[in-house]
Amino acid sequence: MENSAVMRRLVHIMRPYRNRALLSLLAMAGAASTQPMMTNALKVLLDKGFGEHRVEFSLWLVPAILISIFALRGVFTFLTAYLNNWVLSRVLNDLRRSMFDRLLRLPASRFHEESSGTMINTVIGDVRQVADMINSVFLAFVRDALTVVGLLGYLVYLNWGLTLVALAVVPVTAIVVRTTTGRLRKLNRDNQRVTAEMTQVVEEAARGHQVIRVFSGERYERARFEERSEALRGFSQRMTVAAAATVPVTQIATAVAVSVVVVLAVYQKMTVGEFTAFITSMLMLLAPLKSLVEVNGPLQRGMAAAETVFAMTDAPVESDTGTLVLGRVRGQLTFEHVSFSYSAQLAPALADVTLDIAPGETIALVGISGGGKSSLVNLVTRFYAPSAGRILLDGVAFDDITLASLRAQMAMVSQNVVLFDDTLGANIAYGAAQVDQKRLLTAVKAAHLSEVVAALPDGLNTLLGENGMRLSGGQRQRVAIARAIYKDAPVLILDEATSALDSESERAVQAALDTLMAGRTTLVIAHRLSTIERADRIVVLDHGRILEVGRHAQLLASGGMYAKLYRLQFAKEAA
Repeated sequence: MENSAVMRRLVHIMRPYRNRALLSLLAMAGAASTQPMMTNALKVLLDKGFGEHRVEFSLWLVPAILISIFALRGVFTFLTAYLNNWVLSRVLNDLRRSMFDRLLRLPASRFHEESSGTMINTVIGDVRQVADMINSVFLAFVRDALTVVGLLGYLVYLNWGLTLVALAVVPVTAIVVRTTTGRLRKLNRDNQRVTAEMTQVVEEAARGHQVIRVFSGERYERARFEERSEALRGFSQRMTVAAAATVPVTQIATAVAVSVVVVLAVYQKMTVGEFTAFITSMLMLLAPLKSLVEVNGPLQRGMAAAETVFAMTDAPVESDTGTLVLGRVRGQLTFEHVSFSYSAQLAPALADVTLDIAPGETIALVGISGGGKSSLVNLVTRFYAPSAGRILLDGVAFDDITLASLRAQMAMVSQNVVLFDDTLGANIAYGAAQVDQKRLLTAVKAAHLSEVVAALPDGLNTLLGENGMRLSGGQRQRVAIARAIYKDAPVLILDEATSALDSESERAVQAALDTLMAGRTTLVIAHRLSTIERADRIVVLDHGRILEVGRHAQLLASGGMYAKLYRLQFAKEAA
């Protein structure tokens, strides 16, 4: 993204706060104006208060003028800091809000292609760098530029000839900044990439701490971390060298200009006050000029971060072309010649699947790994769209239904249970605008969670910790079942819903599932075939195609793939 495009985007983001930003600029201008005020007061004092041209005046004027100038500067400086933070804190919130909203609406494929560490670093770290750039670069740049303009105007007023000599520093500074800009931008991009990788390493180390300890992976994880840490150190060093190299060059150029000015001032026989005011103003220029030169480093760092931030905010979201909002459906699902592939380079995950599921029917999806069971579920939930064919719900094509309306008809219990760092009650009633306590208690009882709730210190108000770390695996899965019971959707998806339960819990939860499944269209993915014997129909998938469809006894009698899988699994369990 071009610098000008990034700048326009940043200006657009700040537009709602332009009034406060303008007041901040006025405060900066006021603070900058106190610099030439100070040097001019010093000039008048030296020329009129000392020597043969001394003028009688009240000595109380000296502290009165100096204190007034410093008080004025203090007020303007406070207003600048306050208004800058007021604007930036809101810009930062707007950016994060926009990015998080986009994160919630990204297509499922994006989460498979990009690591969670990269996304976390973009939302948290890169946005912070953009805000820091606006604060330390643009606003500081304006403040220092105004100071430079004010001092240069005063220098021209004092002696325009000597001012031209002093301005020789400017082209040298511009050349140095232009030379380092490209290198700094590339280094900052590489730095962002490695920072995201480090975030991923830390996130995986925290999430997988048990596996790391059991499999003695500490050395491996430490090496992964050290590799990225050392790379970041190298980038930091090279960026510091590139940015710091500009300072001595500009300082030498400034020293040469000051030396020439001193010689010419003596030659032109300037008064003591004029000379002091001119040299003081020149020296006052050093600090803002130095800041303007050094601003290139954080500027390029912020611009690289802004590119990443805007890339996420501009990322395409889930396609939602539907316009129909459905009421509660009966639950008829129809697949018409559905094909699907995750990418053009991969073999089709589903090929010409045609299936009609009646309302309230329980369909079990069976097959070896990679057969297409999960892909079929991903299409039903519309995480992905078919490459060919179409899917209908109660006779209405998926493409015609809004995403929110479609997913409101579905509940899902997966083998990978996701719980949030919130209360048990909030996890069960997740997504509900208001919690129905009676309905919540019914879901707890139906999922056989009553004893678990009674044993928790705060009952349903107990915080579960990250991903429900305070619960056992079986308890976590029962919470997921309770969540599906609470939602009471007409279409139910069970993906290994009893995989983490012991035998006793499985019997209890299976009874709850039987109650839950009654009257609902249910898709069941199960590797343990004994759990799906009572399904209305069993669909056997292999390499994305339907090989067999029928009831348990019928498929066993036919001696096909299902019978082979069943006998093989039964033999393993018997052994």
